Amino acid sequence: MEKPFEIRWHGRGGLGAKTAALLLGEALAKTGKYIQAFPEYGPERRGAPVKSYNRISDKPIRIHSGIKEPDVVVVIDPTLLGTKAVVEGLKPGNKFLANSSLSPEDLKKKFPQLEPFEVHTVDATKIALDILGRNIPNTPMLGALIKVLPLLPFDDFLKAIEERLSHKFSTDIVEKNIEAVKRAYEEVE
Repeated sequence: MEKPFEIRWHGRGGLGAKTAALLLGEALAKTGKYIQAFPEYGPERRGAPVKSYNRISDKPIRIHSGIKEPDVVVVIDPTLLGTKAVVEGLKPGNKFLANSSLSPEDLKKKFPQLEPFEVHTVDATKIALDILGRNIPNTPMLGALIKVLPLLPFDDFLKAIEERLSHKFSTDIVEKNIEAVKRAYEEVE
């Protein structure tokens, strides 16, 4: 890779954009890649817009700033879909993954600004509510992202996520998150 591969996450405080970027970064670090995973906050409060970032490279990464021209955009909070910020710097043909109950075609009709991108959708909110019982759609979005962008083998990704979550959560919560990741992996369009 000449330039690091860059992912920009859009969410709101409390929905897990920061955690998703960190989990992805930790999983990819196990592959021997050089990784950056970091958030950018405005007002630090639940519900405020949040951006998080991942950089992935075969070589050491010397850039230490937010991502202005991402290769992929992931939108965790569907209320942000109509904003210009989510497509800022994204080049035509690049991937755009959204938490939405709409199909990619219907999402493009509703938000014409998405027309030049390769749009993928998954109803991560529904998956989170069904499996976790709470609207924390970050782990389902990770499952969808790994399907859309096969950065590492799915089983290796699941193992890394399970290992990391096990340090912080009970077995029941870890198992539910793994189930949510698997379901989103299967359901992403």
